[in-house]
Amino acid sequence: MPRVRTRTYDRSQAPPGAAQRACDHPQCQEFGEYRAPRSRETLNEYYWFCLEHVRSYNAGWDFYRGMPPAEIERWRRADVVGGRPSWPLGARGPRVYQLGSEEIRDAIKRFFVYAEDEPRVRRPPTPEEEALAVLELDSRATPAEIKTRYKQLAKRHHPDANGGDKAAEDRLKIINQAYTFLKTVRTPSARSDAAD
Repeated sequence: MPRVRTRTYDRSQAPPGAAQRACDHPQCQEFGEYRAPRSRETLNEYYWFCLEHVRSYNAGWDFYRGMPPAEIERWRRADVVGGRPSWPLGARGPRVYQLGSEEIRDAIKRFFVYAEDEPRVRRPPTPEEEALAVLELDSRATPAEIKTRYKQLAKRHHPDANGGDKAAEDRLKIINQAYTFLKTVRTPSARSDAAD
């Protein structure tokens, strides 16, 4: 970014021919180098003060002094848009805003490709997500909830409770593997070991 060069003058040595303003504060003999607005109605008319008096003037300046609260609120709302008028969307805009919802959707589809028109590519689940899915839990499950859920599923799918069913035995093996994996990942001691 280029540097902006500024000239500084010694205040005692003004350029030749430069007009010097006197400070507008009564009984001040300094030069009036700093401007301050005369009133809120005439913001383009200024007093010219020296540094000391412009500071005291600015400290006492209150744009809203004497204004009723409704008028203050009107000024504040106008300042949000820089004092410029604004209109509801579509009131003065292009004709496309005046179309019906179906027509708008069709017009936009001509110019843009929707993500839903393309098949979404899903990322493969992590091993932790797969283990939680086996236990029918989501990612917010605490270690206590995991243990409780494991006990419920182990009772339900134990071969003794299912008359020696081979499918229940295979399901119990998968549940045991998922629980063992989650114990190593989700217990506080496993997290502290991983952090070290």
